[in-house]
Amino acid sequence: MLKKIFLGAVVFAIAIQFIPYGKTHSNPPVVGEPTWDSPRTKELFDRACVDCHSHETKYLWYSNVAPVSWLIERDIEEGREHFNVSAWGKQKKNEGEDSAKEVREGSMPPWFYLPTHPEARLTDVEKKELITGLEKTFGKEEEEE
Repeated sequence: MLKKIFLGAVVFAIAIQFIPYGKTHSNPPVVGEPTWDSPRTKELFDRACVDCHSHETKYLWYSNVAPVSWLIERDIEEGREHFNVSAWGKQKKNEGEDSAKEVREGSMPPWFYLPTHPEARLTDVEKKELITGLEKTFGKEEEEE
């Protein structure tokens, strides 16, 4: 019985590799970019944010393996939809003013991104630099009264 379950799992794992979602690895052309407040802000952004919030995503080997490829594709689509520096000034919705808050609260970069992207793990000093630079570049989120 255990052998049949294992064989079924192997067949299923192979079969899902033929589902095309998550394997296009598209990086559309850059059509606009913000005016960064400093090269340091851009450097930190590129280390920690660029893969999901631009058209300059670097796809690693595991981005070809389902179901991981599906999760990666969904995260990139969602990231680009909310905040995309490669479509700056062209995309209707671009929530740059929220970016500093997301980093400050620790929700960006997401915890599951960091194990495979150690370069995105910022020190406390780097995190403060990035937050300050994002606020100078994109403005601050309006305070709720």
